[in-house]
Amino acid sequence: MKKLDPTMAQQVAQAISVFQEERTGHPPKAVTVVLSGDTLVVTLHDALSPVEKALASTPEGAVQVQEFHRQLFKSSIDLLREEIKRITGLAVGEAAAEVEATTGAVVHAFTSGTMVQVFRLAGRISAEAWNESGPEDQSQKTEVQPC
Repeated sequence: MKKLDPTMAQQVAQAISVFQEERTGHPPKAVTVVLSGDTLVVTLHDALSPVEKALASTPEGAVQVQEFHRQLFKSSIDLLREEIKRITGLAVGEAAAEVEATTGAVVHAFTSGTMVQVFRLAGRISAEAWNESGPEDQSQKTEVQPC
C-alpha cells in the first residue's frame, strides 16, 4: 500500500507541534492550520501543561504564562520562519503569538502586514451550517472580498 505524502497544512501542523513539545515538554492535544490568502494561522489546542493551567487560574499567573509563551515564541521565531519557508516555499513576513490562558490555546499568526483577529468559538459549526445564509437582517450587510 502506497503511503500518501502529507499536505502542507499537515506538515506545518506537525512542525509546530514538535516545536511546542521540544520547547515546553508538553505537546498540544491538536493543531489547526488555516490559510487565508497570505495569512497562516496556527492554533495549538490544549497546549498548556497542567502546571501552566494551574498558574493561569489567577490573573497574575495568567499574565506570567502569557509572557512566558510570548518570549518563547520570540526567541524561537527564526526557527519557525525557516521551517515554514521550507514547507511552503514562501518567506514569513510577520509573526505573532497569543495565549488564551483560560482554555490553554496558543495561537501563532504569520502574516504579511495583515491584522489578524482570532475568535475561538465555544463549539463547532458544521460546514453545511457555515455555508448557509444567516437570518434575514437587511440592515447589517457585510461586504466580503474573496481571499
